[in-house]
Amino acid sequence: MATVATTHFADRLAEAVERKRSQLVVGLDPRPDHLPVELRGEAHHGREEAAAACERFCRGLVDAVAPYVVAVKPQIAFFEALGSDGIRAFEEVCAYSRAAGLQVIADAKRGDIGSTARAYVTAFLEGEPPLADAVTVNPYLGRDAVEPFLAACRRSGAGIFCVVKTSNAGGAEVQDLALTDGRQVWQHVAKLVAEWGEDLLGEHGLSSVGAVIGATHPRAVGEARRLLPRAILLLPGVGAQGATPADVARAFTSGPASALVNVSRDVIYAFRVSGMEWRSAAAAEASRYAREVWSVSGW
Repeated sequence: MATVATTHFADRLAEAVERKRSQLVVGLDPRPDHLPVELRGEAHHGREEAAAACERFCRGLVDAVAPYVVAVKPQIAFFEALGSDGIRAFEEVCAYSRAAGLQVIADAKRGDIGSTARAYVTAFLEGEPPLADAVTVNPYLGRDAVEPFLAACRRSGAGIFCVVKTSNAGGAEVQDLALTDGRQVWQHVAKLVAEWGEDLLGEHGLSSVGAVIGATHPRAVGEARRLLPRAILLLPGVGAQGATPADVARAFTSGPASALVNVSRDVIYAFRVSGMEWRSAAAAEASRYAREVWSVSGW
């Protein structure tokens, strides 16, 4: 019988983290020109074939990394680039990942107001079954743009990750601007995100309202943990962008499931470096990262 622990996003995630001893998320960013040779040939015949090849690639990756990760994060832009066939592939990859027992975080960074925001909620977090367990959200339009997503968290046990401090250097042009009280813009946004998630705590003490914090800014990771004590921090930037598991150790002080480390290119395209069979290469890197992150988390 379903319980609160299985219907609240943060609790589902916490149980998976403790069971697998992993806080790893693998980003699914399929690029037709980067696919393994056995799939790349198909991808050159047109959008339909490229979408099918990307779907096969992602399914193979899910099979390979499922023992070592708690979630996958398909980036919808890579699927949207392939038109309607790509969207169908995205839907199939999400369903396949959920069937494999993984949480699905749709990386869509949606943000808009009123009926548009509600439509985004319907697209990603509603339905039988919903497309994803959680979605990334742009909070820079304010609470009224986020409220429909918060309602979905209350209503159906969904999760959201609000983009707060991004891993790219250019994010500082807006996010690091100083306010009159001396705080930076992203710190103010982090405070808002903490407030939005206060009444959405699960049995493990974590909120279904999380925050995206770039692992490429280790000092900001520690500050974000202080500002967001109950939020799950989603940490991109480890691997190809230059951050290491050691850079995010301070993110885990609120519990083993209080942060997730996302690795994309270093796992899914590991075969391009190692020369190994592509699924075996992805499994090996996912296993390595999962062990390293668990070790630095201190749990």
